[in-house]
This record gives sequence, structure tokens and C-alpha cells, in this order.
Amino acid sequence: MVMKNHLIKVAAAVPRLKVGDVKHNVEEIRRIIEDNLDCGLIVFPELCVTGYTCADLFRSDLLLQKAADAVRLIAKATEGSGLTAVVGLPVRFGNALYNCGAILSQGQVKALIPKSFLPNYSEFYECRWFASGMEIRGESIRIGEEEVPFGVDLLAEDRDGGAVLGVEICEDLWVPDKPSTHAVLAGANLIANPSASDELIGKQEYRRELLKQQSGACYCGYVYASAGTDESSTDLVFSGHAIIAQNGSILEEAIFPGEARVSKTLVDLGMMMHDRRRQNTFENKGNATYRRVSVSIQPIAAREIGIAGLAGILKEQGYFVARNPFVPAENVARDARCHRILQIQANGLATRVRATGIRNLVIGVSGGLDSTLALIVCAEARKLVPEIRIIAYTMPNEGNTSNLTYDNANRLMELLADETHEIPIREGVEIHLLQLGHEPGYGGEGDVTYENAQARMRTFLLMDAANMKNALVVGTGDLSELALGWCTYNGDHMSMYAVNASVPKTMVRFVCKAYAEICGKEEVRQVLLSICDTPISPELTPSEGGEIAQKTEEKIGKYDLNDFFLYYFLRYGFEPSRAAAYALRAYPELSLEEIKTAALNFFRRFFAQQFKRSCLPDGPKVGSVTLSPRGDWRMPSDASVSLWMEDLQGEVET
Repeated sequence: MVMKNHLIKVAAAVPRLKVGDVKHNVEEIRRIIEDNLDCGLIVFPELCVTGYTCADLFRSDLLLQKAADAVRLIAKATEGSGLTAVVGLPVRFGNALYNCGAILSQGQVKALIPKSFLPNYSEFYECRWFASGMEIRGESIRIGEEEVPFGVDLLAEDRDGGAVLGVEICEDLWVPDKPSTHAVLAGANLIANPSASDELIGKQEYRRELLKQQSGACYCGYVYASAGTDESSTDLVFSGHAIIAQNGSILEEAIFPGEARVSKTLVDLGMMMHDRRRQNTFENKGNATYRRVSVSIQPIAAREIGIAGLAGILKEQGYFVARNPFVPAENVARDARCHRILQIQANGLATRVRATGIRNLVIGVSGGLDSTLALIVCAEARKLVPEIRIIAYTMPNEGNTSNLTYDNANRLMELLADETHEIPIREGVEIHLLQLGHEPGYGGEGDVTYENAQARMRTFLLMDAANMKNALVVGTGDLSELALGWCTYNGDHMSMYAVNASVPKTMVRFVCKAYAEICGKEEVRQVLLSICDTPISPELTPSEGGEIAQKTEEKIGKYDLNDFFLYYFLRYGFEPSRAAAYALRAYPELSLEEIKTAALNFFRRFFAQQFKRSCLPDGPKVGSVTLSPRGDWRMPSDASVSLWMEDLQGEVET
């Protein structure tokens, strides 16, 4: 399968400059461009052709003329490539001088964008030399033999690849009404910022947060290149701060480079545009007021690519793809997320208890991960509403329930619940099966009647217990099970409040582990760690000598890989082939065929099981990916999966 390649290598370049030496600066900028022709976009600092700190030398006609000649020479370095460069220079227009960003592509000066907001406070004195270009629209300037569009109403577009570039300059980012905001509303998905920001204590952190916030609010890639240490140090020091951000995340950052430095990384136009379509408050506005110039902003490698090719690019470029996208890799961040998830779950349940006036909570505890997390949530909700009473039931089926899960369930209930009960279900299930005309025992592989009778029996008992105890049934099923349909319809699928409904399986284990370390009770800690080390199983088939026989991941595939596909499909709208390419990068130990087979399995199950998700009980949303039919995911239960299967057609037998 061939897919469109949305990955663009972008760069923030900080060259070694000499203030006022245009010839030297041009040679340095051209060298960097020629060494980085694999990039689609490269951004240089503000006024880099002359140096930002020329001060009253900006009144020199000689300097200004050399700068105008220089920009054409720099543009020639882009000829025959798919690279667009943005450089800074002073530009004469009418009776004034403007601080501009020049867009260079295909060997030409394509556009000149003047700075709108000129700092004239503290150490800055730009109004002494420059005029604001805020009101300049629809103009052009003659550069050599060419008329070059000039104004703040310009965007540069690669019509084949979909990249649309806007430019703002340094201070433009620091004001409330940022030019980049207007540019992205008009269609820009990349913003270049040639800057000259001096370094002060605390300014690096503030600057970084500005970039994160703007790239996040604008759903764009943002390339920021600030003047380096070669600028005049008469009163200031410049740090060459280079930042590349995308959708609120810093992808690359460097500061105080010892030599000329080019910070490079990949940005994904597909992810940005998916977020814009998903967020319907992101308006299309201002298109009619912007002119567009044609440029070439090439993707890395070919514009169309296959799974192996895309995975190869990700590997070659060192593009990091997390194996567990729901789970932060760093311990402190992971623990913080676990605690916040538990806090959201507990507050959701506490609010439901207050609203209904029902203080009793009925929960089935199996000794597995999901019911363990749900019981922890009940215990945390009890801290918020002290009147809550937790009534826990374990419902073993002799011969199926393993000794380990049975013991862990009983230990955990004794430690966290207010009232505990054990209801063996074997007899009830056998009677039920005999009434149906089914043999009382397991009929072997594929006997879903036997398996589901147990899950429904447990839910039936919990619902009746809730009536008897004037209680709410707390659901235990998690997000991954709902995505794959690995739950029994009207069995463990149903409850009165489903606290785990938007927590993926890969996260459930970590939340339980995090709670084990902060609960303050060694007995609780020990049983939680034992549960976390237990193989995942519904235990609906006969055990083997008291040991778990039915292992979920042997039936539906590894949860980490299923969660990987779930994340990229729902969060970024990835087609199976693109998700498979990213998975191949994240799981290099797996073969291409293994990845593609797993992708097909996930998408088949996801489409086939929507009917279970269409009637889910209420439950709290904890992350950006969730499947509530009242919230983030509304899908027809009878939708065809053919298109998604065809996306991998020819890659693997379906």
C-alpha cells in the first residue's frame, strides 16, 4: 500500500556571522543551505544577512544595497531542490526601512514579510531604524529583475505536499495579537520565526513556553531560530536559541552553540491537519485576505511511500516513536499521570454518589487488574465522600478460577472493602446451561456460550445485590477491552458507572503499581504488586492444576500493540498502513508481517465490536482517547471495515 508522505524535515540554523560583513554572512548561510538540501524548510535568525546588532549602520546605503544583492545570491542555493529557506534582512520600501523575513525557494526570492511589532523598550531600540509593516498588504518590491510580493498578507504554499508557510519575526510572537495566529487561521500549518532574542535569566524557559503554547493553540509546526553569540556583545549576549515545536510539544531545542549549528527534526503535517479538523472551533478565516506564493517544501524522501519505506525513514532520521503512547516513559511523569487518572476517576465516582444520594457501592472483584483498579477508585472516592460503603463480591467458578487470583481477590477485598461476600457461581451456571440444552461443562475451544454464561451470571448477581443493598454497581472494564470487544455483551460490559472506561490496559497496570507505592499500607502494596505480575485472563475456561490456562493476549494479541493502534487511529486518524509503519519503528524486534497481521486483527475487531460501545454506561473521561458514544466516538455499529482492510491489501493476506 502506498500512502502520502506527510513528514517534513525542518531546521533552525544558527550560522557563525560577522556583524556588518554581508559577504561573509552570505557565504555562511549558503554553505548551511547547501549542506542541508534534504530539508524541506530551514529558518535562519532575524537580520542574519547583515547581523541584528548593526545599529546605526542600518542607515548606510552601502549595507542596505549589499543586503538586497545578497538575498538573491542566497536564493540561488535553493535552486533545483525541494528546500525553502527563510532569512532575515533589512529592506527599503518607499520612505522607510523594514525588518523582513525573505522566503527563498526554487532559486528565487518568493516573498518578503515585514515585522509587525517593533520592540522599543528596555534594551531594544528598533523604532530608531525600522518602521512597522503591520499595514502593508498587496505590495511588491523589485529585487534585481523580479517583482517580489511584499507585505504581511503572504503565505508560501507547496501545492503538491500541502505545506503552507507563514512568517512572523521575533517580537511578533511576544504580543497578544500574534501574526502567526492570523496566518494559521488562513491555512498556514508551518510558522517560521527568524528572531534575535538576547539571553537573560529565566528568558529561555519563558521563550520555550511561548513556543509550546503557540504551536499547540495553532496546531502547527513552529521553527524558531534566534541570533547567535556572534552578534555584538556591547550591552547584550545572544544565545542562538533554536526551537522546533509541533502541536504543543518541543521536538528539538539547542542554545549557546559553540559553532554554527543546525537543529533538525521531522514534523508531521498529517497530525497537525487531523487535529485541526477534529477541533471544530479551529476556524477557516482570513483566506481571502492572504496572497499565496508557490514554493517547494519537500517531504523527507518520496511524496508517496509504503509501510517499510516510511518505517525506514523514521529509523534513519532517529524519529522516536513510543512503544506505549498512553504511558509516559519517564518515571516522574508516569507517576504524575497515574495519580491524576486516579484522581479523575475517584472524583467522577464521588460526584455520581452525591448526585444519586446512593452511598453504597457494589463491585465484583476477580483478582485481575481491572477490578483491582476499580476497587482502588472506590476506596479513593470514599476519602471524598466518607459515607461511601464498599460492598465487594468475589464470584469464583470452581475449576476455572485460579488459586492465585482467588487468593488475591480475597486479600484485596479484606483490605479495601467495608463488606465482603463470596458467591460461587458454578452451580448457577450449570443450571442455566442445562436449561438452555447446553452441556453443563466446557465444550472446548469456541464454546462462547459456556464462557459468557459466567460473565453474565456475575453481572446478574451484582445487579440484584445492588437492588438488595440499595447500591450502585461499579463497572470494571477498561478502554482496551471496549476497543477490541473483549467483554461479554450485557455481562462485564454493563454497570451503573464504569470508572475504567477510558483507561487503556497498558495504563491500568501502571496506575495500580503507582498506588501500591503511595498507599502507605504494606499489605495492600504486596497484594497489588502480585496482581500486577499476574497474566491477564478472564478465567472463563478450565484452569490447569489451579493455574491460569486462558491468557487473553494469546487470543486477541498483545495489549501494548493493540493500544498502539488504538492511540494512533483515534488520536491522529492514522490509516492502518501508517499506523503499521509507526509500529514497525516502535517495535523493531517484530517483523513487517507480524505488525501488519496485528494491525488487521485490531481493525477487524474494532469495527465488528462497535455495537457493544454504542450502549456503554456512563464513566469518566481521563485522556484524549476515549470511546464514549455520547462523547468522543460516534460510529455506526454496522459500518464496513473494507476500506481499512484494503489499505493493507497486497501487504498481507486478508
